[in-house]
Amino acid sequence: MKQILLIKALCVLTLVLTTSSCAKDDIEDNSQSTQLTVKLKSSNQSSSKVYLDIQDVQIRTDENPNSSNSWKSLTTINQGVFNVSDLKENNTLLLVDGFDFEATYAYEIRLVLGDNNFMDINNVLHSLDIETLGNAKPSNLIATQLNSKRRYDMVIDIDLEKSVSYNEEENMMILNPKLYTSIRQIEY
Repeated sequence: MKQILLIKALCVLTLVLTTSSCAKDDIEDNSQSTQLTVKLKSSNQSSSKVYLDIQDVQIRTDENPNSSNSWKSLTTINQGVFNVSDLKENNTLLLVDGFDFEATYAYEIRLVLGDNNFMDINNVLHSLDIETLGNAKPSNLIATQLNSKRRYDMVIDIDLEKSVSYNEEENMMILNPKLYTSIRQIEY
């Protein structure tokens, strides 16, 4: 009999403690952040391999693109030289994974490329110019409101056929990346 009363008392005590320790304020997340994941893939029909030196992924949150605070760097987890020709269909390169970011309006997203970009044509490596005639920081307009408590999966698709060209006057291969970005919003 004493054991039954003890068990009842423990059950009531457990019930009281669990319901009183969880207030609605404790459960509610008042953060104004969102999560970003960015992947890279390529549209390519060429047999030549294109290697890009990826240094950073940035997003523009200020209306003025020339402002010093316009571009915010995301935490890029895969930096270095990658064969982007192999990134077709479902094969993507994860650049940013679950980066917590302030909920705000995003104007553009861009890749920041290093100076070690090249193309393999018949086992001969050709340097791709991005400084003189090319573009070291290709961007794509996304014009999207990033809402709080959401996860956004962004896939940057680089069209390699339109991005690489040969300049006869300068006798050099030029890299001017043409980017297309798809965005998928997921609630969490």
